[in-house]
Amino acid sequence: MPDPIAGRSLETLVEELATATSGAGGGVAAAAATALAAALVELVARASYEGWDEAPATATQAQALRVRALELADAESAAFADALAALRPAPDGPRPELRSALELAANVPLRIAKAAAEVASLAKEAATRGVDDRRADAAAAALLAEGAARAAAHLVEVNLAVQPGDTRSAAARVAATSAGEAAKAATKTR
Repeated sequence: MPDPIAGRSLETLVEELATATSGAGGGVAAAAATALAAALVELVARASYEGWDEAPATATQAQALRVRALELADAESAAFADALAALRPAPDGPRPELRSALELAANVPLRIAKAAAEVASLAKEAATRGVDDRRADAAAAALLAEGAARAAAHLVEVNLAVQPGDTRSAAARVAATSAGEAAKAATKTR
């Protein structure tokens, strides 16, 4: 099992994405973007303890989402590697079960999309209620989270292409839309 994403430097992660090593791909990038967005929300909330009563709770929620997003990056890396192995089995080895590999490859990005939507919602609150000189950081967090949710939702749909009508596609689109609405609201605050 590879080292956890959380233990890698940004430079290492970017290199892994660029060279397609292990299970790194779009889902890992979406999870990492979600973690970065959550970190920005945490930053804004911590800078806003005076004057925003819910800032400590928001910082705690953002921190938990940051940790969850990094865990999801690891889960996505493993799920993507399994899906690739099922799609491209070794010529002399057993063929992994394709359906279960694709199920997992859809489930993890759905969880990423939902986490990103949660981050975007927190970012909207931080952009509205945070300290003035950090509100742009909250808006940036909302935009990053929106992009992550949309990317993850796309991966859900791609991974479920063999199963049209699956409710997970709709759930992923709802998460992406929710993140988009939060980002739009966050960028309107000044």
